[in-house]
Parts: sequence; C-alpha cells; structure tokens
Amino acid sequence: MIRGTVSPDGVPLITLTVAGRQWSAIIDTGFNGDLELPLQLKDQLRAQFIGRIESALAGGQSIEEDAYSVKFPFNGQTLLAEVTFVAGNEILIGTRLLRAHRLEINFPQRSVLIE
Repeated sequence: MIRGTVSPDGVPLITLTVAGRQWSAIIDTGFNGDLELPLQLKDQLRAQFIGRIESALAGGQSIEEDAYSVKFPFNGQTLLAEVTFVAGNEILIGTRLLRAHRLEINFPQRSVLIE
C-alpha cells in the first residue's frame, strides 16, 4: 500500500524510493502509459531502448519520443515498465502502471491511496 497527498493546487502526489533516493511522483490519470522519469535515472535503472513511440498531448498535439524498458520498484514489487525520460526532478505515473492496483484520490481530504 502506498499513501500520498493531494497538493493545495489539486495534484495527487506520492513519494517513491528509486535508486536510493526519494522522488516526488505525480499520479496522472490522463496519462495512459507507464512512467515518465527524470533523465538522471536512465543509467541507474539500466534502461534498455525499445524504440520510438508517439505520445498524444493535450490540445491534439503529439510528439515522438524514445521509449525504454526498465525494472521499476513499485509497491513492494519490481515491475517491468515502459518509460520515457525528461529533464526534471519528478516522476509521472500513468494509468498503465496502476492497472493491477486500486487508486483512490480523495480531494476533500487531500489523500491518495494505492493498493
């Protein structure tokens, strides 16, 4: 079970330990992929290039990105995830990574629960 919070501006957040460091992770229910990770984790997670993918963005835009396979620690398990890497210090969690979990976001109580 993972517990998190909803930020004052309405963003569901959890904290994950990845490669020996604590990372803020945003639960993005509009992202149907697995993960978007900080570029600095690419070598530490031994990312394996799997090809180019097209990602749909808001407003009808799309971009092509390099996709990688990584073994990612999540909720006491190590999952094989498809990821993209970006500059920044936050992890973006998509709904495909959560497909075997129950997600509860309680906005009035500002809480997040993943089981």
